Amino acid sequence: MSLRAGLAGLLCLGVTLALGWAVLERPQPAENLPERVAGAMPDSGVEHAVTAVLLNFRSYDTLLEIAVLLLAVVVALALREAQPDRPEPMGLENPLLRAVMAWLLPLILVVAGFLLWAGSYQPGGAFQAGSVLAAAGVLLRLAGVTTAWLDNAALMRTGLALGLLTFLGIGVVVMAPGVPFLAYPPEYAGTLILVIELTLTLSIGLTLISLFRLTPPYADDPDDARSDREARP
Repeated sequence: MSLRAGLAGLLCLGVTLALGWAVLERPQPAENLPERVAGAMPDSGVEHAVTAVLLNFRSYDTLLEIAVLLLAVVVALALREAQPDRPEPMGLENPLLRAVMAWLLPLILVVAGFLLWAGSYQPGGAFQAGSVLAAAGVLLRLAGVTTAWLDNAALMRTGLALGLLTFLGIGVVVMAPGVPFLAYPPEYAGTLILVIELTLTLSIGLTLISLFRLTPPYADDPDDARSDREARP
C-alpha cells in the first residue's frame, strides 16, 4: 500500500468518525419547529406544511434555488455558444414514438396541472409540476417534434426568467405597507403563492428542457468525444 493510499484511508476514517460523532452528539433544538410551523399554518395561505415552508416561511431559500437554476441555464448557453459550429442533435425518426406522444402529451399536461394544484394541500407543487412539463418537452425532442415556441429565443428567455422575476416582484410589492421582503399579507398569501407557483412551474419546466437541449451534441457520438479528448493538451 502506498503512502498516498494510506493517508487517504486515514482521512476517510477520520471524516467518518467525525460525522458519526456529530450525528450521535447533536444538540437538542432550542425550539420545536414542527409545532411552530403548525401554529403559523392558518396565516400561510396553504394547507400543506412543506409548501408553506418553501414558499412562505422560508421563501428566501426557494428564491435562491430558482436563481441558481437560471444561472445554470445561462452557463449552459455560454458553453454552447463556445461551440457554434457543432450541429444540434435531432430527435429520433420513430413514427411509433410520435404516435404515442399524441396520446401521452395531454395526459402529461393534466398530471402537471394536478401536481401544481395539489401542492397546496398535499405533496406536490411547482417543482414537481415543472419536472413533469420538462419530461414532456424531452419526449417531444426525442420524437423529433418541432415546436416554434421552444425555438423562439425571446419567448424562451422570457419564460426562463418569468418565475424568478415574479417571485422578486411579489416580494418587493408586499413591502409597500412596511413589512419585510416576501412577508405576504395573510389575506392574500394563498393567491400570491398560487401566482408564484404558476410562473415557477413554467420556468422550471423550461429550465430543465433547456439544460437537456443544451447538452453538448458530441456526447452522443463516442468517436467525436474521443477525438475531442485526444485533441486536448
